[in-house]
Amino acid sequence: MRSIRVETSTATILLTETPEPKVRDRQTGEIAKDAVSGEALMKVGVVYIDEGESSLIHVTVPESGVTDGLALGAPVSLPGLVARPWESVFNGQQRHGIAYRAAAVTAGAFPGAVVGAGA
Repeated sequence: MRSIRVETSTATILLTETPEPKVRDRQTGEIAKDAVSGEALMKVGVVYIDEGESSLIHVTVPESGVTDGLALGAPVSLPGLVARPWESVFNGQQRHGIAYRAAAVTAGAFPGAVVGAGA
């Protein structure tokens, strides 16, 4: 399926779950790897707030894209964020959703309009 770029320039993105290895197989504990580079993948939880709406999402990033200085509740940046719709059949039931992937997760800042609010 096609990947869709997610515009993040006006969004506030806050870290809600620290990065942890993305598990490919829960029974064996196998860690997911990038299909091209073979690099281990990490999963991070964020709340994405834009235009008065918020969503809790999990984003996959390569292990080398996880930077130091990340703190729970703090703003982060997700350069190269894309969304990819997916669907599959599991135990006879149709499942579907949206998978999010970014090149990195870095310490960010609140958008300028939010910083000046209330001042």
